[in-house]
Amino acid sequence: MNPVIIQNIREKTPLIHHLTNQVVMNFTANGLLAFGGAPIMAKSEVEAYDMAQASDGVLINIGTITEAEVKAMILAGKAANEKGIPVVLDPVGVAATAFRTDIVKQILAEVQPTVIKGNAGELAYLAHIPWHSKGVESIGDGNTEEIAQKVAEMYHTTAIVTGKIDTICNGNQIIQNETGHAFLTKVTGAGCLLGSIITACLTTNHPTLEQALTAVQFYGLAAEYAASRPDVHGSGSFLPNFIDALSLEPEDLERRA
Repeated sequence: MNPVIIQNIREKTPLIHHLTNQVVMNFTANGLLAFGGAPIMAKSEVEAYDMAQASDGVLINIGTITEAEVKAMILAGKAANEKGIPVVLDPVGVAATAFRTDIVKQILAEVQPTVIKGNAGELAYLAHIPWHSKGVESIGDGNTEEIAQKVAEMYHTTAIVTGKIDTICNGNQIIQNETGHAFLTKVTGAGCLLGSIITACLTTNHPTLEQALTAVQFYGLAAEYAASRPDVHGSGSFLPNFIDALSLEPEDLERRA
């Protein structure tokens, strides 16, 4: 983890354009604010391009996708590509239905993501590797390094496979992160907020692999710290402590977690 990346974010407060899951908008906005970024939620086709042009990064998350939102996502992604700002694609439940599969194919045909982030089942599907999924959840174990490598190569991106151990690959190098806590799997939208944190980290002037590792390590340490608080007894009490932890300094999290 590079603390300078997080320091840069808190100095510059990057504006992140979210085209994201209806279920998690409030959680994502509050989490990014605590971390040091500035969220904007705009999914109208009428303003998506202009909003992305005015932003520092774009997050595309298909968690609660509707047909009307697809064009807005593509417009925002294209605007980000033209401006040279990062795009993170979170293909939530891409294997669950033909509708989701087709939408991700449309997005990838017209938008170049800086990072594709998802669980093993989602990214395995993109890489044409057999994997068992249930809805938006990934089930089972397998070679996440192979998945990350193939996604990175196929889509010319950096792939982040999330799980108990996160795997990050830029096509040339693979690194892993072991920070985190099981409570994250019991909170709706934990992965979606991680996408927002990753997007914010990508706005800094550092190598993409270093930015990605910093995001997932910091996120995991914040979860470990929050779960260790004496007033945390489950996912409900974990949540506000986790939001608080996202505002701490990396050094404090490493020392306290």
